Amino acid sequence: MTTPRIAAHLHGFGDRIALVHDGRELRYAELAERVSAYAHDLGSGRRLVALAARNDFGSLIAYLGALEAGCAVLLTGSVTAELIDVYDPDLVIEATQDGSTPRPHPRRTGSAHTLHPELALLLSTSGSTGSPKLVRLSYRNVLANAESIAEYLAIAETDRAATTLPFYYCYGLSVLHSYLLRGASLLMTSRSVLEPEFWDDFGAQRATSFAAVPYTFDLLERIGFDRMALPHLRYITQAGGRLAPERVRHYAQLGERTGWALYVMYGQTEATARMAYLPPRLAAEHPDCIGIPIPGGTFTLEPVEGGDELVYHGPNVMMGYAETPAELALEPQLTRLRTGDLACRTPDGLYRVIGRRSRFAKIFGLRIDLQRIESGLAAAGYPACCTDDGETLVAAIECGDTAAAARLAARLSGLPVGAVRVAAVESIPRLPNGKPDYPTIRQLPGTPVAAHTDIRTLFADALGLHPETIDPRASFADLGGDSLTYVALSVRLDRALGQLPVSWPTMSVAELESLPRRRNRFGRSLDTGTLLRALAIIAVVGSHIGLFVLWGGAHVLLAVAGFNFARFAVTAAPAAQRLRRTLRTTAFIAIPTAVWVAATLPFSDYYGWQNVLLLNKILGPHDSATAGHLWFVEVLVYIVLASALLLRLPIADRLERLSPFWFATGLLGVALIFRYRSFNLYTPDNVAFSPLACWLFVLGWAAAKATTPWHRLLLSAVAVATVSGYFDETDRERMILAGIMLLIWLPSVRVPALIAGTAAVLADASLFTYLVHWQVYPLFGQHHLVALLVSLAAGVAAARLMGLARAVARTATGSAALDGQDLGGRLLSQLRDENVSRNRLAGKMIE
Repeated sequence: MTTPRIAAHLHGFGDRIALVHDGRELRYAELAERVSAYAHDLGSGRRLVALAARNDFGSLIAYLGALEAGCAVLLTGSVTAELIDVYDPDLVIEATQDGSTPRPHPRRTGSAHTLHPELALLLSTSGSTGSPKLVRLSYRNVLANAESIAEYLAIAETDRAATTLPFYYCYGLSVLHSYLLRGASLLMTSRSVLEPEFWDDFGAQRATSFAAVPYTFDLLERIGFDRMALPHLRYITQAGGRLAPERVRHYAQLGERTGWALYVMYGQTEATARMAYLPPRLAAEHPDCIGIPIPGGTFTLEPVEGGDELVYHGPNVMMGYAETPAELALEPQLTRLRTGDLACRTPDGLYRVIGRRSRFAKIFGLRIDLQRIESGLAAAGYPACCTDDGETLVAAIECGDTAAAARLAARLSGLPVGAVRVAAVESIPRLPNGKPDYPTIRQLPGTPVAAHTDIRTLFADALGLHPETIDPRASFADLGGDSLTYVALSVRLDRALGQLPVSWPTMSVAELESLPRRRNRFGRSLDTGTLLRALAIIAVVGSHIGLFVLWGGAHVLLAVAGFNFARFAVTAAPAAQRLRRTLRTTAFIAIPTAVWVAATLPFSDYYGWQNVLLLNKILGPHDSATAGHLWFVEVLVYIVLASALLLRLPIADRLERLSPFWFATGLLGVALIFRYRSFNLYTPDNVAFSPLACWLFVLGWAAAKATTPWHRLLLSAVAVATVSGYFDETDRERMILAGIMLLIWLPSVRVPALIAGTAAVLADASLFTYLVHWQVYPLFGQHHLVALLVSLAAGVAAARLMGLARAVARTATGSAALDGQDLGGRLLSQLRDENVSRNRLAGKMIE
């Protein structure tokens, strides 16, 4: 066995900076020590290690430490049940959410496998298609390819690359290998190039390069990359699929003008990453070429049916494939790599790919197994023949619903529905020899999937994301959804699906896409929380106006807020991420309130400066005429912030994950102390309109976590006992109790489509209606009904204006992050499995 000397190599670079992440630096000597320590902890026995990695210090230390220990590393984004079942790893390591060094989880002592002495690394062949077929790479493969890349890129110790790709993807991993080989540094980040923070870090840390796939350039155009000032950028590398020649020429010329170079590269996982590169000086003149072989490699062209196949020869050619654990012991089986690409050599000595021979396609940097897509479609009743046109998956089907087939093909491939084109044909076009006529299939006009049935597009519109950055395995909660975006999306999803499952916020996008579309003639499904928000705001405004007397709506809204907090803020996401999301949602409540109140100050004495700061409940005055007008907003902000900070405590976070319902019920018990004791903080008349009303919020929280009839019976009993006697008005108590009982027992209701749409609009605008109605309804004197309708309309208009402002802001900055959402979709999100493993991660944290 070749013993890797990774730690010794790293130590040789001494105090040079090796890694930078979130403002922290790690120097080579310290990195070497941590790698050595991790290897020591793993022991000396050679084992099969499954490592789920992220772009952070901890994952990299675990990866290098496992190699240093002599282990064979199965590198992935998520250790799935399928990988466990097929390969039975001896040890599992999963990245931590905070980037700290992950603990190994041995599944046995010793190893259950016979591993070839040269086997170092196992990588997936097919991106996100789920295939257990792996590429076997040796230490020699990895080192040879890193040396070649470092040579033709001329990587120097002063270079610093930003990790724009996940390092369990062979392209991203090659960046790490080649930079660490030369003692250069890495800016470790998982941010998308869409985010301003990525470019802030890139500039502040003087990064000199980043890696891009074709889709990256779509994103760069959206953010105005050609107008950016990046004085330290030395080059951009491009691989992961074919970039259109006109775009190669554009970016090559842009680089020439602004002082950086474009390296177009060609490779496959089977060649450890790279096989060819196009020298930057030739890119503008020969944008349709893959260039020349990397140092140490050569190409030959071998005749096959349809042309000449490109065959690569070099020390980075893989040992072979593995589909079973027994194959991990096999000797190297290849001395050359048949790429599956048809190519030619130009008079200038450059190689150009002109077609594909194999049954794989590369779209958005993902390697798509076309045979697997065809088999999946056939099993669902869609006899099909699949190919690609370079940017789109194309399927010809002989029968069936083309829209449904497109959604299924998207789910099987991990592509967005917009990247799938399905054409219905009487019979699959074939050549005279009976083989499929792929050129004809590529030209078939597809039936587009209507935008309202494209689930990913609906998510993107609601959350302010780009459809192609949404991981199909992520849920609404995973993608940063909250009560502010829930209402509109739920109504649109119900319209698209015909009937929306109650549990849809926790279902993945792919699961929702796979649901059958149903035509329901009995109206729309409406979430009970949404209905209550709409009814409550009508009751609040109408009662203030004097049109009727239905007090209690604000307290129902408080319970609904707790219910939604539990659904959208108390998720399986890491505690720090949950806090950030909650703070952003709270800001969306607090900032418009402060702006509106400040805008009224010059024209009236309606509010004071305490109201602008949302501190009237704390600073007073408590006896002014308008002291209670904003009580609900202030109290809601206080309670949400307190709840979010509570869950940031490790002990509270751990207990909540262990038993969500009983944690909420215990918290309710504590909150009920303030239901019966004010501790002289407020007068008896003000207690119900103060932060001490938090027990109603927590009661709604517990209702959202109730999963059994016994849970619901317990909460119903608590609600009856605690609401009774809280107010002097029995009617108010009955209204509050009715709302809480609906939250506990009825997750959704079926209502006519008109009512569903109206309720959704009113619920979505409830905050703004509450804010503006105080200034609107006095304008109409005794015309109470008109005052109510105009107040509601003003709230809806204000909500729409705010939505427009947010959309304009996102467009101006080129970042979807401004929506207050944590950008769940990232570049190559189909390659990232982080969201998929969150439930499992929560279990690890509990342990």
